[in-house]
Amino acid sequence: MNIHPQAIVSPHATLGHGVTVGPFSIIEPDVVVGDNCTLASRVVLKNGTSLGSNNTIYEGSVLGGCPQHTRPPERLGRLTIGSNNTIRENCTLHRALHEGTSTRVGNHNLLMVGAHVAHDCQVGDNAIFANNVLLGGFVTVGDRAFVSGAVGVHQFCRIGRLAMIGGCARVVQDVPPYVMVDGTSGMIVGLNLVGLRRNGYSQDQIAELKAAYRLIYRRGLRWVEVIEQLKLEFTSGPAADFHPFLSQGTRGFVQERRMPPNATLKLRRATDEEEDRGLTAKAG
Repeated sequence: MNIHPQAIVSPHATLGHGVTVGPFSIIEPDVVVGDNCTLASRVVLKNGTSLGSNNTIYEGSVLGGCPQHTRPPERLGRLTIGSNNTIRENCTLHRALHEGTSTRVGNHNLLMVGAHVAHDCQVGDNAIFANNVLLGGFVTVGDRAFVSGAVGVHQFCRIGRLAMIGGCARVVQDVPPYVMVDGTSGMIVGLNLVGLRRNGYSQDQIAELKAAYRLIYRRGLRWVEVIEQLKLEFTSGPAADFHPFLSQGTRGFVQERRMPPNATLKLRRATDEEEDRGLTAKAG
């Protein structure tokens, strides 16, 4: 164990083997830090925080802070963080609002500079939050989701497995698994095909996901029919994840961004003079 002499560590905290604590860091009572965790300088672990093993916490992060709520109860829940996470500078993760509950972050996640995880959020494994991602209270983020920089997620929203959210998006409804959300419009623009291939999904699995995607967004079915058909047609594999996800939720679901059916795109024809002067351009 390597604790800097200018760090403050409560004797009522529990630290595992091989823990490193940098200068000016503070570990309060009722904190558990697993083996081989590294805390840089100015890290604060508030009471009610539990860390697994092999986590790295960078400068200025505060873990286990009181929920940002107008009437927080006297007895709060906990913040529980798994193993092998990297939490970069100035991140804030808050405890759950009620005793007996927990804000949870799983394993192998990367939270970049300035990310905020509010009270009662549930984050899976291998997720990535880019700089200044803001999760409201009770948000759920699935495994391997990628949330780009400056994304704000409204409270109680869910982000499905392997979804990708574009930068600066405003997420106010649930994002189904495996899809991409455009940062400008905040709407779905297709499946996260690059993420699927990088994570080893087979061509057959991707074909099934495409078929399920078309059923949800392209067939023009009523929502009750969509749910029913998903249950009947996709009973196994990744595509089967759509039915349980879309059968739940309280905030509705992000819709697909599509061009209106009768929309036309005007193409400007170059004049003879422009062609003679070489002012036309070729695509690609």
